[in-house]
Amino acid sequence: MRSLDQVLQDGIRDIQDYPQAGVVFKDITPLLADHSGFTQVVEALAASGRDADGNVVVDKVVGIEARGFILAAPVALALGTGFVPVRKKGKLPSATFEESYALEYGEATIEVHQDAFAPGDRVLVIDDVLATGGTVEACLRLVCRCGAEVVATSVLIDLSFLPWRERLAGERVDTLVTV
Repeated sequence: MRSLDQVLQDGIRDIQDYPQAGVVFKDITPLLADHSGFTQVVEALAASGRDADGNVVVDKVVGIEARGFILAAPVALALGTGFVPVRKKGKLPSATFEESYALEYGEATIEVHQDAFAPGDRVLVIDDVLATGGTVEACLRLVCRCGAEVVATSVLIDLSFLPWRERLAGERVDTLVTV
């Protein structure tokens, strides 16, 4: 069996100048197409929702739109918990809480259903790439507004050259790959 490091190296490719010139996009589609590798990644991300003895310590797993959904749903299944989508504004059909946050090139807003969590639910947040930390920070605020508690955030790739660490200081953030 390949190591997790090898799976990640083989499964994530760089696409130059996508979606715009100067950007190096981290394409995870080869990883998603590799059943064995994808399974290893799901288990590695799910580890953030377990204690040292392997017991599940979360009640819900949150996935941040859009690639976070692809990772979070199987993590929720692996942990035996529910899955909660955090979506871009206007995509959820019931009453929502929303949080806006700054991007390098503007502003965005994400939402979650107001009844997505029971009071005191323990939550694991999952996303694909952590860059400036704005999306994750807004997501953490949403979870707290719903009366739930964030246990950890688990991310596939963190971009170490961007300032997410300052923004998420004091939060537990686990990452599988640092670039």
